[in-house]
Amino acid sequence: MCLTGSVAEPQSGLPSPSPRDPLISPDFHMDVQGYKWVRWQVWLCRLGAILSLGLLLLVFHWRPRLAVLARCRSCPLALADILILRDRFGQWHVVEVLTTEVEESSLELLGQLDDVEWRDTIRLYRDEKMLMRYYLYEGLRYVWLDRKGAFCRVSVLSEDWTCSDLYGFQKGLSPLEQSLRRNVYGDNIIDVPVKSYMKLLFEEVLNPFYVFQLFSIILWMCDEYYFYALCIFVISIISISFSLYETHKQSVTLCNMARLVNDVTVRRSSGEEERVSSVDLVPGDCLIIPQEGLLLPCDAALLAGECLVNESMLTGESVPALKTPLPPGDRKYSSDSQRRHTLFCGTQLIQAKGGGSGDSGAVAVVTSTGFFTAKGNLVSSILYPQPINFRFYQDAFKFLLVLGFIALLGTIYSFVILWQSKVTWVQLVIRSLDIVTIAVPPALPAAITTGTIYAQNRLKRSSVFCISPPCINVCGKVSLFCFDKTGTLTEEGLDVWGVIEGGPAGFSELVPEPRLLPPGPLLSGLAGCHTVTLLRGQPLGDPLELRMVESTGWALQEPEGHGNILDAQFGGHKVLAVMRPPPQGNFTSEAVAIVQRFPFSSALQRMSVVTVAQGGQSALAFMKGSPEMVASLCRAETVPAQFCHRLHDFSSEGLRVLAFAYKPVNVNSDLKAIERGEVEKDMHFLGLLMMKNLVKPESPKVINTLRVAHIRSVMVTGDNLLTAVNVAKSCGMVGSDEKVIFVTATPHTAQSVATLRFSLEDGATAQSSIEVITQGLYQGGFGYHLAVSGKSFAALCDHFPEYLPKVLMRATIFARMVPDQKTQLVKELQKLNYRVGMCGDGANDCGALRAADVGVSLSEAEASVASPFTSKTENISCVPLLIREGRCSLVTSFSLFRYMALYSLIQFCSVLILYTVRTSIADLQFLYCDLFLVTLLAILMGRGVPSEKLHPCRPPASLLALPVLCSLLIHICMIVLGQLAALLIATSENWYIPLNSTVFGTANLPNVENTCVFGMSGFQYIIMAVVVTKSYPHKKPLYHNMLFLCLLVVQFGMMTWFVLKPGSFIIRAFQLFDVTDMNFKMLLVSLAALNFMICFVVEMLIDMGMLNCVQLLRGKRPSKKQYKRLNALLSDSASWPPLNQTLSPTHTTIDSYS
Repeated sequence: MCLTGSVAEPQSGLPSPSPRDPLISPDFHMDVQGYKWVRWQVWLCRLGAILSLGLLLLVFHWRPRLAVLARCRSCPLALADILILRDRFGQWHVVEVLTTEVEESSLELLGQLDDVEWRDTIRLYRDEKMLMRYYLYEGLRYVWLDRKGAFCRVSVLSEDWTCSDLYGFQKGLSPLEQSLRRNVYGDNIIDVPVKSYMKLLFEEVLNPFYVFQLFSIILWMCDEYYFYALCIFVISIISISFSLYETHKQSVTLCNMARLVNDVTVRRSSGEEERVSSVDLVPGDCLIIPQEGLLLPCDAALLAGECLVNESMLTGESVPALKTPLPPGDRKYSSDSQRRHTLFCGTQLIQAKGGGSGDSGAVAVVTSTGFFTAKGNLVSSILYPQPINFRFYQDAFKFLLVLGFIALLGTIYSFVILWQSKVTWVQLVIRSLDIVTIAVPPALPAAITTGTIYAQNRLKRSSVFCISPPCINVCGKVSLFCFDKTGTLTEEGLDVWGVIEGGPAGFSELVPEPRLLPPGPLLSGLAGCHTVTLLRGQPLGDPLELRMVESTGWALQEPEGHGNILDAQFGGHKVLAVMRPPPQGNFTSEAVAIVQRFPFSSALQRMSVVTVAQGGQSALAFMKGSPEMVASLCRAETVPAQFCHRLHDFSSEGLRVLAFAYKPVNVNSDLKAIERGEVEKDMHFLGLLMMKNLVKPESPKVINTLRVAHIRSVMVTGDNLLTAVNVAKSCGMVGSDEKVIFVTATPHTAQSVATLRFSLEDGATAQSSIEVITQGLYQGGFGYHLAVSGKSFAALCDHFPEYLPKVLMRATIFARMVPDQKTQLVKELQKLNYRVGMCGDGANDCGALRAADVGVSLSEAEASVASPFTSKTENISCVPLLIREGRCSLVTSFSLFRYMALYSLIQFCSVLILYTVRTSIADLQFLYCDLFLVTLLAILMGRGVPSEKLHPCRPPASLLALPVLCSLLIHICMIVLGQLAALLIATSENWYIPLNSTVFGTANLPNVENTCVFGMSGFQYIIMAVVVTKSYPHKKPLYHNMLFLCLLVVQFGMMTWFVLKPGSFIIRAFQLFDVTDMNFKMLLVSLAALNFMICFVVEMLIDMGMLNCVQLLRGKRPSKKQYKRLNALLSDSASWPPLNQTLSPTHTTIDSYS
């Protein structure tokens, strides 16, 4: 019995130190099975490989799990030589368990030798070496831990580190300790394998597609189809060469991007600083960052000093971020929750300062290395992408199995016919197997990607870049698109609209420019509460903060050299930056020095600083952030009574509102060691800063285009709920005549139960509430939109899961959403069977961009690693373009698949009919049909361009749907009837010459039967290309694809020439029978025309819904998509949403005000 284990995960609810994304981490929920080699089974498999001429090895190459099951027996994981892994996508992987000799101290690090007596026993009674067992999977190292009885990610060894533990590493590791850790953690390198051309060639040739090609070529050579086999061989060589070149080129590019090796300075336990290669770094190393910065080769927690970091490689955010020291304490360290104090691998540290005496720059401790780093995470997402769950690709494989079954039937039939014809055994085998190469076209997988390749090139010309071509077809089925607000729907820059002071007495008059404020805490807070820094004399930072500081007129000064001069001016405190007021003005203000910063956090929705006045006589803490958050951290008596009313007014106008607060701090305390929690409480409310964020002119047009196309638009933002509602109205997500209903959910607390309430936006009357319900107006035809805040969304997920799907069906605005909630929202929408698109600027949307079926990043930085699509156009106009191209590509892939299937069936019928009458198709006839007719038609068919408009209906994605199967069945019947009719008409003519019954196959050429069937099938290849090529409504009409149209005309003209008036050269070359009866030739052309008319009309009727009558007979069935069933349910409900009622998780109504 096989012992099934699982990869051990962190036991706590907090993330591990590495920012590994669970969306692309197959080790989550991964089952592991252990196996041990069995010598006799191994030798038996070797014997089987020899006897099968290597066929068994080929099967093992395609199915590695089968190879393990055949050569191994199951065993406990602790004894396993080979592991079979099953990831959360249901895919199987085989890995080998490796061992490495380690010192005893390394095993202590792994927790293997906790008992001293046991350790002594090992020394006394065991002579064998200390071995660590581990395996590598997708670049990650998993080590065997006895105490957990499982293979665990090596990062689990550092998952329990607290902030205090990290500060303990500041003294450095000894060389011995560093060596021991390196044995366990491995090298700090993101190693992307670049395979040699020979290895790539070997793997490519062993691909089932090329194995089938090779089998076909050998078969044709045996059947003396030399010219055709040579052409296919040359085409295959060219195809393989291009494939190898592109694969090798991409591997080299990715390797160059991933490989990061440089020399860094680390501190040793002796206090000395040592220059080492970054490959030698291990978690726990103390890293000394120079003032001029460096390209960071690992993830590290910043302990001393500040760093200005360009994180565009990871987030796509081109604005440099300021990183501050990690707050000490016993809290568990997490790179996700401590992002503002974490330096990520692959990011460029522009400058470092304030880390200690001299020019030391900054001090950090390594937390993750190799593939466990943030950069390793992104490289892994490219190397091992999430499998695409798309029905078209699943149905394509099933259809290939159907063609394989048809090939089996054809092989049996041809075997019987050939047996009756008394052909030789060699011919019998060759001719029977040849049917397989005809019924299952080897070029089918390559042909259906043609449309995708053309679409990818068109997108590239429109500055939309794609790193996952299969996702283009998925774009064609998108039914809902999520949009970030700032930088996506609205402009990136903000303009100061005004500032208003507030206190216990209320709000003062609005001041249009902060520089006009009188001296006081609010002006000092506006000037000093930020993370703006200087680089070569130029201020750098968040655009909002840059504009805020600029509006005050104050100047930023940073310490130079040791900074002792500035420190002395401000009471000896270690100064990070100084804000100096302008020299002229009606009022005089004093300069303030920033001595401590707590950077902005999306989760906390605030930031704060500690400042010292000149001379160091007093210290003030300032805080800015979302008004709701800031007000909640202020003393209640300092918040104006009109706070909610004024905030509502400003937010309703679409203004970005920030609140400010302050409080005095004991100047004699250690301000560098003060904790954030101590600073950000019992604050005094100061006032509000309003900034205007304009909607991009393209946004309303795109949203309207999507609405007309019945594609839902959803806004997901971290901004204020009312501001988001205003932007939603400005860009057309919410119509002028539509209501907004706020969803307010509160979590369960010790004092109260969880509640859920639906209420109309302020200004709506109770009468309008009743109208919304009684009119039955819902999203789609409609009257209202739901608006949800991040806190309410969290409470809905935790306490009201039964209401969550209904809320998601009608919600258009999600505000105050942190990055993790954006990702969770995308997943919840996908559970309703939506095909979800996500468009963002790449900064806080990386998780959601990856989770979505279609992710579009608008960043110009290196954000292509965050999503399948990257647009260089910084507005959402790329979204309709992407959907149009996706629909065009999907329709084209459908057409090409159907055409290649019909092509194989046309040739299949022709061969079987001719086999029946003891003849076959000539070599050059095969070549003409396969290369000149079918291949050229398939290549140019894919050049069809998308329609200019998005149609409300989406193209189908199932190849096994009733309309597709019915049309294929009817076309096949017409093909068979057409070829049989041509044959029967020819044999009924008085000039017909019967075949020589003593010979078979090409020896019987030329003959009337072959000439008629070849002529008819040649027309059918052209006919089917026209019939299955779809245009309206997702593609432009056929005449827009001029090359394809011209080719059709040329090919039709050539086939007509071949049938009506072939020259002597054509007759000899193609081994045609010289038919002199022109009436018969015209009849053959007319028969082809009739075939075309019937197939074309049938296809048109099916497209127009002829089969709807069948659906009426079987009755209306509920949709397979959950969101459609839920939409129908809500549309029939007169009581949803329950306005002005407070609901509990048990569906009981607590009170009602309606």
